[in-house]
Amino acid sequence: MKISVIKQRSLWWTLSGAMILIGIIAMVISWQTLGAPLRPSLDFIGGTRLQLERDCTEAQKCDQPIQLATVTQVVDGQGLGTSSIQIVDQQGVSIRTKALNADQRTKLQTALSEKLGAFDPKKTQIDTVGPTLGRELFSNGLLALVVSFIGIVIYLSVRFQSDYAVIAIIALFHDVLITTGFFSILGLVQGVEADSLFVVAILTITGFSVTDTVVIYDRIREILHLHPNDPINKIVDDAVNQTLTRSLNTTFTVLLTLFSLFIFGGETLKNFALALIIGFTMGAYSSIFIASPLLALWRSRTSQSTPSKTTESNANV
Repeated sequence: MKISVIKQRSLWWTLSGAMILIGIIAMVISWQTLGAPLRPSLDFIGGTRLQLERDCTEAQKCDQPIQLATVTQVVDGQGLGTSSIQIVDQQGVSIRTKALNADQRTKLQTALSEKLGAFDPKKTQIDTVGPTLGRELFSNGLLALVVSFIGIVIYLSVRFQSDYAVIAIIALFHDVLITTGFFSILGLVQGVEADSLFVVAILTITGFSVTDTVVIYDRIREILHLHPNDPINKIVDDAVNQTLTRSLNTTFTVLLTLFSLFIFGGETLKNFALALIIGFTMGAYSSIFIASPLLALWRSRTSQSTPSKTTESNANV
């Protein structure tokens, strides 16, 4: 299979631009309604989350789904009117509210049981995070992202050249924006929250995306050294096609594992696996259809189609 990424680059960039624009719109709406571009979890804002599920072992006990209005009435009766309530699979409820002590949690669970029926203790989850810890997790997550981006720029600048590094960072921003935009949409539509595992997923995505881009960059550098007089567009197309099978096979193998984790990994890991699925797919896409054509465009505009002395010495090594 042979493709021409240069010839169709307007199509690739239009698709990426549309996905990024939709994500940015979702983040703006989320910021106006939730106060953040993504729906934040307790990991970042602090508070208490109760996730309860009915005990359906008795016949006819779960014939009727849980009604949001009923749960809201009970929660308001406990003086927790600002809580976020979500019905889970018709027989479960997730409540996120201010930090509650043990007595307050017990009273709330008792009041809900009286209205909705008994809950399965094995499926009950209660998480409490203080606001100070939440802010610390958020700041540490941002710091980790900034440090990783700086490290990537330094590494690519040393191994290749500065323009390679800048274009790789553009591709990384592409992957991160699309992934966060998708989760912003899920946060608005389905109440999906971004937790500390989401930050881990973003860091993992940046590593994968750079690795895929470096494989293509290496091949571009090799072809530049062997055929310095060839047009940069031809060099980039050849490099992409020579590494295409490897990139697709690597991505496909990783996605098989991630889909298994998404299906069988449980609720805790489901969103983490979904973020990786989106990010890894976009990482492979951006390495082939964003970073490579951008490098060709930049080199053709600046007439840098021949390798530098640094590039030649690196290639000889």
